[in-house]
Amino acid sequence: MSMSPARLETLDWANLEQQLDEHGCVIIRSLLLGESCDRLSALYPQTEPFRSQVIMSRHGFGRGEYKYFRYPLPAAVERLRTALYPRLVPLANRWYERMSLPTRFPATHAEFMQRCHAAGQLRPTPLLLQYGPQDYNCLHQDLYGESVFPLQVAILLSEPGQDFTGGELVLTEQRPRMQSRPHVLDLKKGDAVIFAVNQRPVKGTRGDYRVTMRHGVSRLHSGNRHTLGIIFHDAS
Repeated sequence: MSMSPARLETLDWANLEQQLDEHGCVIIRSLLLGESCDRLSALYPQTEPFRSQVIMSRHGFGRGEYKYFRYPLPAAVERLRTALYPRLVPLANRWYERMSLPTRFPATHAEFMQRCHAAGQLRPTPLLLQYGPQDYNCLHQDLYGESVFPLQVAILLSEPGQDFTGGELVLTEQRPRMQSRPHVLDLKKGDAVIFAVNQRPVKGTRGDYRVTMRHGVSRLHSGNRHTLGIIFHDAS
């Protein structure tokens, strides 16, 4: 796979954390090379790597579909999940402290998995999503159980304007007693976006307050779009 922990070492994590604090999301350009994106997209028609398939229209989630990987995860997905998690733990713990939440997250993903599995959250949550013309994903949160890691990662595996048109990733931020604020993210093939799963702290005039984040995908006009979702907690 064309991403190694060494690639993550070269990133300015202090700046990435600052942007996550300010906006609840941040883009890492070209985390994966095109050939890695294509290899991951090519998994979608297969049966063996996955534990289940969801057709969004059957559940009121939108239009399109996705598949959850089974354990053991493909090596590329496992490496991404394991390497990204410890980079996000310091911010996750600071957020929970600022929101006066008692949970603190362990240093390694293996330790966090032990916590999830002890809570009965045994099913892997990394997934591949597939959209075609007119497909979209309603605003939602990927929670799955009591034990929730507050950040997740999505990697666009298709090239906008070439493989598909439309289909932008949309984040909304629900602030107390205010209308929701939208973010439309300009992603290219191989770009990763880190974003808040549920709530995040925002500094106000009287200290920190919580905003609630949701995410979705706008309607595709043409073509096909694949995305890899890296969620760090497992599902009950």
